[in-house]
Amino acid sequence: MIATILTISLIIIATVNIFMEMKRDLMMLQQNSYRNERYRRWLSTSGDTTSWVRLFALIAVMVMALQRIPETFRCMVIMIPLLINIFSLMTAKYKKPLVWTNRARRIYVTAMVLCGLVVAIGWLVCYDRGLYIIAFLTALLYVCSHIVIMAANILLKPVEKHINAGYYNDAARILKSMNDLTVIGVTGSYGKTSTKHYLHRILSEKYNVLMTPGSYNTTLGVIRTVREMMKPYTEVFICEMGAKNIGDIKEICGLVNPRIGIVTAVGEQHLESFKTIENVQRTKFELVDSLPADGMAFVNDDFPYVANREVTNVPVVRYALTDKGNNAYYVENLVYSAAGTDFTLVSPSGKHDFHTKLVGEFNISNLIGAIAVAIYMDVPMERIRNAVAKIEQVEHRLSVKHVPGGITIIDDAFNSNPDGSRMALDVLASMKDGKRIVITPGMIELGDKQYEYNEAFGRKIAASVDIAVIVGEYNRDAILSGLRDAGMDETKVYAVDTFNDAQAVLSRVSAPGDAVLYENDLPDTFK
Repeated sequence: MIATILTISLIIIATVNIFMEMKRDLMMLQQNSYRNERYRRWLSTSGDTTSWVRLFALIAVMVMALQRIPETFRCMVIMIPLLINIFSLMTAKYKKPLVWTNRARRIYVTAMVLCGLVVAIGWLVCYDRGLYIIAFLTALLYVCSHIVIMAANILLKPVEKHINAGYYNDAARILKSMNDLTVIGVTGSYGKTSTKHYLHRILSEKYNVLMTPGSYNTTLGVIRTVREMMKPYTEVFICEMGAKNIGDIKEICGLVNPRIGIVTAVGEQHLESFKTIENVQRTKFELVDSLPADGMAFVNDDFPYVANREVTNVPVVRYALTDKGNNAYYVENLVYSAAGTDFTLVSPSGKHDFHTKLVGEFNISNLIGAIAVAIYMDVPMERIRNAVAKIEQVEHRLSVKHVPGGITIIDDAFNSNPDGSRMALDVLASMKDGKRIVITPGMIELGDKQYEYNEAFGRKIAASVDIAVIVGEYNRDAILSGLRDAGMDETKVYAVDTFNDAQAVLSRVSAPGDAVLYENDLPDTFK
């Protein structure tokens, strides 16, 4: 009787555990773009498959298979890790929770069906074991949950392909019907989102403009934008184009057919998938290569792998912060202040003075590209100047805020990279009123150069700040090594596990007049 009660209790606990654990597994699969190969890579580096709770559960499942041990003991042993895992999942907080898209729902339901089939078949084959075989299999499914979620993803591939093809064709139909629409593609290793926002604000002075929202920079994100947001009266569509693999941008261009293309940067980012910067360059310039003969390319020569890329298929406008010798647009008299930035833009039409709330060389570099495109599209200079003065800083991209208590916050938490982090630290270093504090987990997706670049990042931190707070374990050793090499006072360095811990440190060490830089914020897939 006791054994039966324990077995039924175990079935209930294990079933609840599967529902909760599969949701978490799906969340991580979603954060890895529903790509099993990326999800497997995350599993191999995160330690999720070898956590002590999961290993405890694996050992307990093996104990369950030993018939010489009393059944009540076997049930009680496996309950311990299952209950611990349920409690852990109930109390866990995530930076980017699961978004219940239709695709996520399909994968989750399919995973649950697979679990049900495993249990049903196992019970039919071993029905003489009664309820115990169901308890054993539900516990085993928790241990193998990663395999189940990937299997569900594989099974649904033909379904997703068919659904996406329908969405693609519908978006293509909408775009084809808009004969007067001007499509502007924006891509780059970094800076594309900021440039998109700046361009949208400036062009809106003259045109009805639609831009891809947020980080809708994949083919499916662009499709969704066109299908849900495009209006018959839209005159300009600014399409941000992201890529993690060769051919990604070419695929987007095949759908939207841009006439104007902007390449904001080529740098060493996403090297885990691209492997070399030459592959990054090749992919970003898929946008330029896709432009029609009557199109126009705008490229940012502040980056060597943009400047050294020849463009022959369309006319090209090159811009940069400083004149590299063949730039149509560059800046003179660049002056930073508490109110923002003042500069003089040298252009083919003459010199023009601007004021903007934006700070940092990288933001001004992106702004030049947006102004150049606006001039090309015949937006009057006074309207351009008015728009530039009113442009707000893009959230999490080197945006500066003055918060109560007299502390200045520099928020550069989104998508850190070697060039961007260097520029962000330069902005922090220029602030002299109080202590300069950086809070960072370092940079990611740099492939074989991950350690090297984060070590160099540590040296740059040492030269730029008074206090450094290093968050998490992922890049800790590399950054601390760079800090030591540069001779930073160890009493001014804090290594913490979470951003909550970092905030606690900040509350102790900060004072009115200090400036705090948040440089990058790793997603839940990194520790």
